Amino acid sequence: MMILAAAALSFSQLVAQPVRLKPELEGVHPRVFVTAAGLETLRERARTTHREEWSRVLSDVTVVKGSPPPLPGPQQRRSQNNVAYAIAQGSLVYAIEKKPEYLQATKRWLLAAIDYEPWGYTYNKPNVDLAAGHLLYAIGWSYDLLYHDLSDEERRRVRMSLERHAGLVHDYFDPGPKKRFNFTQNHNFIPTSGLAIAALALLGESGDAPKWAALARAHHHRAGELLSPDGYYYEGFEYWIFSSPWLVHFLGAWEHATGESLWERDVFRNWKTYVAHSLLPNGHDVADFGDIWEGSSTRARTGNEYGRVYPGGTLQSNYNVLYAVAKRFRDPEAQAVADRLRAAGHSNLEEYWSLLWRDPDLRPAPISRIPLFHHFKDTGVVFNRTSWKEDATVFAFRAGPPEGHRALALQPQYPEWRTSAGHAHPDANSFILYANGKYLTGDSGYAGLPQARHHNTITVGGAGQGIEGKHDVWEGMPDASLARIRILEATRTRIVGEAAGAYPPQAGLDRFTREVKFGSKGSIVIRDRIETRVPAKIEWHLNADPAFDKRGAAWSANGLEITPRFPKGSYVETRPLQLTAPGRPGSIIEGAVESRGHQLVMTTPTADRFDFSVVLRVQKKK
Repeated sequence: MMILAAAALSFSQLVAQPVRLKPELEGVHPRVFVTAAGLETLRERARTTHREEWSRVLSDVTVVKGSPPPLPGPQQRRSQNNVAYAIAQGSLVYAIEKKPEYLQATKRWLLAAIDYEPWGYTYNKPNVDLAAGHLLYAIGWSYDLLYHDLSDEERRRVRMSLERHAGLVHDYFDPGPKKRFNFTQNHNFIPTSGLAIAALALLGESGDAPKWAALARAHHHRAGELLSPDGYYYEGFEYWIFSSPWLVHFLGAWEHATGESLWERDVFRNWKTYVAHSLLPNGHDVADFGDIWEGSSTRARTGNEYGRVYPGGTLQSNYNVLYAVAKRFRDPEAQAVADRLRAAGHSNLEEYWSLLWRDPDLRPAPISRIPLFHHFKDTGVVFNRTSWKEDATVFAFRAGPPEGHRALALQPQYPEWRTSAGHAHPDANSFILYANGKYLTGDSGYAGLPQARHHNTITVGGAGQGIEGKHDVWEGMPDASLARIRILEATRTRIVGEAAGAYPPQAGLDRFTREVKFGSKGSIVIRDRIETRVPAKIEWHLNADPAFDKRGAAWSANGLEITPRFPKGSYVETRPLQLTAPGRPGSIIEGAVESRGHQLVMTTPTADRFDFSVVLRVQKKK
């Protein structure tokens, strides 16, 4: 089927579009992601071309290692998500291996999870949020895969649970008076992806399954339409890792079961470039704009998140999503990026999907096919690197609206859309520098209360970007102001950004033009031209993981020399970078105060016109 133009359909019209299974799949199980014939192909892959990946799956099958968490269900962060992954893994392992011990173990987890109450957290959006999406996906797929191995009573119990929970998610995301939805945000497309999988599993068996499927399709149609086509994910790379599999799960299931493709979006084609450039030359750190892990703690391989982010000591990047993209678009460059992350030793949260997603016959292109310089024009992010080798230097720069210019332009056309940019930080005209195998300039990581002073940018008399004091600092900022945040020029030797529009009216900022020049001998000159409506002091922030040392007229940290050329009368302070970390779900601004590296802060005298620069030099590796 062809996708109709979004502008031609209201959201209510999208929801009203009928959904049908392929005729040959009606009354058939399995059908959602694979048929019985498809399972035979996967068994052959598991013995041959995918033996390595499949052996890793079989070495760590969660359901045979212990019992499921007991009723009423666990409440630890992500705990029910992990139950869902265990059920999905166990179901596919049994479907491929056909060993009774896998079936019995998976049934134990499946029949426990259907009775959890609620699906999710008792204290925050029970039964309609991320855990509900995870469990609808896993239990729906398990029902489909194990259909002929469940008794009539077991099928009845699973179906009743799916019907109840699909109904709750449907009603939460169903359009209504004054209802608005965060189509591009993970808390929208993860639950609706799970809803789609459950609906496709129950079409023809549950009377409400067609309306669940139609609603899920409508939400994902909007997500594909509204996500930035340049491939950059505004919530940050941690959220790309977490979120992108759910978009692919929906797209894959929908096309397989109904024959309709919703893949034809540039956002999916361009993920390869986003992932390739985000990964830094050591193969395990990333350019971490936005809400992502714990900043300097994660980079030091410590902190609360390290074990989850780097299981076994290597990054869990979910790179196998790119194999799905490469397979669907026959894209050798996407295959090359996935292979690059695989060669670096990365892992996948759902390793078993590589069996379906990686096409062993698709030859990767040389990684050199992906340019060393890339400007994500819609979202306003530039990456400039010296090579694809481990000793490369990488400079990343950001100056754009939180979801991109296109999103700002489209918002008036979609009255049912409410943007939610809480994971996009107040970091306009900020930058990240990586060289000599180290992250030199620091970025702050996931924050409950993000602030501009946490980033390599300026504050004006203490005023930061957006409306600080809440998690989503961009909520309430005028679109016309955000539209002024932009990259004015981007080349291999010069980047210019304008970010005055990122600041609230009380900052009195008319101009904040930041020019970055790359010298022939490795120097980087950061020049700022600033104009304010009333005289003010400017605070210039630079962050690094270790403390800064004074060396004559310069400062240094972590192999980076910083020489300021500031107005006479300016002064410099060094201090720990402290921020409010995220609290538990539903109370994100109530986390503890944490130290995340160190800051160099240069403060100017009071004035209304500024033109100053700072020279950065990467010291030679000893």
